[in-house]
Amino acid sequence: MNISKSNSSFTFVREFILLGFSCKWKVQVLLFSFFTTTYALTLSGNGAIVCALRCDQRLHTPMYILLGNFSFLEIWYVSSTVPKMLVNFLSENKIISFAGCFLQFYFFFSLGTSECFLLTVMAFDRYLAICQPLHYPNIMTVPLCTKLVIICWLFGFLWFLIPIVLISQMPFCGPNIIDHIVCDPGPLFMLMCTSAPKTQLLCYTLSSMVIFGNFILILGSYSLVLLAVIRMPSATGRHKAFSTCGSHLAVVSLFYGSLMIMYVSPGLGNSVGMQKIATLFYAMVTPLFNPLIYSLRNKEIKTALRKLLGTVTII
Repeated sequence: MNISKSNSSFTFVREFILLGFSCKWKVQVLLFSFFTTTYALTLSGNGAIVCALRCDQRLHTPMYILLGNFSFLEIWYVSSTVPKMLVNFLSENKIISFAGCFLQFYFFFSLGTSECFLLTVMAFDRYLAICQPLHYPNIMTVPLCTKLVIICWLFGFLWFLIPIVLISQMPFCGPNIIDHIVCDPGPLFMLMCTSAPKTQLLCYTLSSMVIFGNFILILGSYSLVLLAVIRMPSATGRHKAFSTCGSHLAVVSLFYGSLMIMYVSPGLGNSVGMQKIATLFYAMVTPLFNPLIYSLRNKEIKTALRKLLGTVTII
């Protein structure tokens, strides 16, 4: 354990041991192979959607601009934690530097926050398209959509900046073992020399605001969408509306369902094993399924992907 002494009686941690999944070597190798395959599929799936949407001029509309940014975000979101996780599977010491830990903490939470905001904007886009179809082209223009995307990224990267800086300035005395798969505030608070109730309250308040605030907005948007769809006289129109919104609702359910385990179910959330599984689910599993959900339920995306694959094959 790399520590240094201060002028006081404290010894300060300079690196952490990111414990991850503690199991036998053969199981570690098996998990490494499985997660490497999952990571590669996630990158290729989301990357294919980004390239397909960028290459097809017909899909340069607000709905697909949002989807392209979402897939692009997923690539960086999964890359903020998985590479280090894969290295740790084959490493004996599982060490992560102090700076590396907090950089992972910052990017993982910032990208996750951006995803929450972006999912809300996507729900608002569907609300306008279905509930205000005549005004939709005039309201949700490409410039407005671009501004909303920039706001999602900007707010995402600013939301947790202050608490993360405050936590990084706190003294960590040891032990330096983080019993988690990522650098998370919960385990970090437990390793501090002194308690920091105000910083802890700030961190969890911001987490709750971004999770529950966006989730309530999404539920509100889709409640209005559901009422509008039910009133549609045409069965074809209802089917098309449900098909359009179904993929987004599936992604929201996967992402927020795993988050709710951490923040709504105290008994399950306090279990170290359940924390690891829940974190793994929204950090790695949902980014894998998102491109599948969107591509399988959207004819335009499937057409764009076929066109892209055909171009690549010819080359």
